[in-house]
Amino acid sequence: QVQLVESGGGLVQAGGSLELSCVSSGSIFSIAAMSWYRQAPGRQRELVATITPGGSTNYADSIKGRFTISRDNAKNTAYLQMNSLKPEDTANYYCHQRIYSTGRVYWGQGTQVTVSS
Repeated sequence: QVQLVESGGGLVQAGGSLELSCVSSGSIFSIAAMSWYRQAPGRQRELVATITPGGSTNYADSIKGRFTISRDNAKNTAYLQMNSLKPEDTANYYCHQRIYSTGRVYWGQGTQVTVSS
């Protein structure tokens, strides 16, 4: 069973930056696609960014140019660098892992990001 542990959330002023981290247990990190999702109160969970095992990335239009997803396979860790934060980025951010070969997916417990205006 894979466990994902997020960290790095917090309170920041608009225009500021935060970096989220997601550490994965187990030995299959390098073959997993890693994603970040977010969910604001009263809204559906939405996909923010994805990075494939090969390093290809994809971003939601709302955060393009401001957020960067990356991974360090040696540390079993995925990152989300968030710059130029806006109040509308306020949400609980979740780490997500997908193993293509098995179809299994795993979720972290979430980390809260609050951006004040």
